[in-house]
Amino acid sequence: MSKGDARSRKAEYFTKLENLLQTYDKAFIVNVDNVGSNQMQQIRIGLRGSSIVLMGKNTMVRKVIRQQMENNPNLAKLLPHIKGNVGFVFTKGDLKETRSKLLSNRVAAPARAGAVAPQDVTVPAGNTGMDPGKTAFFQAIGIPTKIARGTIEIVTDVLLVKTGDKVGPSEATLLNMLKISPFTYGLTINQVYDNGAVFAPEILDISDDVIEEKILSGIKSIAALSLAIGYPTLASIPHSIVNAYKNLLAIAVATDISFELAEKIKAILSDPAAFAAAQAAAAASSAPSASAGSAAAAKEAPKVEEKAPEKEESDDDMGFGLFD
Repeated sequence: MSKGDARSRKAEYFTKLENLLQTYDKAFIVNVDNVGSNQMQQIRIGLRGSSIVLMGKNTMVRKVIRQQMENNPNLAKLLPHIKGNVGFVFTKGDLKETRSKLLSNRVAAPARAGAVAPQDVTVPAGNTGMDPGKTAFFQAIGIPTKIARGTIEIVTDVLLVKTGDKVGPSEATLLNMLKISPFTYGLTINQVYDNGAVFAPEILDISDDVIEEKILSGIKSIAALSLAIGYPTLASIPHSIVNAYKNLLAIAVATDISFELAEKIKAILSDPAAFAAAQAAAAASSAPSASAGSAAAAKEAPKVEEKAPEKEESDDDMGFGLFD
């Protein structure tokens, strides 16, 4: 490739990234370690129509971002995260849905020597199908075995590699011999960019209910503190008004002083039975009726009772008893 071609491709990349930064206000900064070209192509296909994946050299990305900072200063927040093998996923869709699509595309891969384990790797107990000549290899790694029916059998489950540890050559060889592919690789989300804010992807798991709960908890704390120190705030004023009203009611009940709302309380205290009856009547009126059919039956019940005596009178007139 000639220098002219390299320069034109670089200029094309600069233009593309500039347009994306200007057009999209939401993006993921993703890590692409251990992601092959075929898997990356499948990810692009899965996001087609809703998101755009763009990779590039970090020096080029930083240069474009610095140029665009004059128009959008919030882009400066992205610079500390442009390090390592990272790229961008620009989107205009819902961030949670896009994240689910990104994380769903993962491919199982064999363990490689020197790779950092993203999770614990356990070798399960059972028959390996290997001949007894490889017993020494298992003993060197510290895996208890026995010979059963002419093959090597692992006695108990063994934690071979812990999360965050590097896979050694012996461990990688053993896992490949046992045909165990313990790891899955795909795009991992480092940071989320949303309308000038940069935050960890875990923030997307916070629901509206959690936010509402936190806000209410904060309001309660402010109200309690304000009431304790006697400093009025918007959160404490409603409580102060209610407490003052309670004090006025207490004074009115204990003295001859009265006002409109206090009259109701005094009436209740003077005749508790009437208050209980009023409460029962209110509860009965507010309770839903059993059904329209039962109401209609209740209305028709007196008519049945009115007809019954007429029938009895006619029987008496005929001179017949019930058992004649």
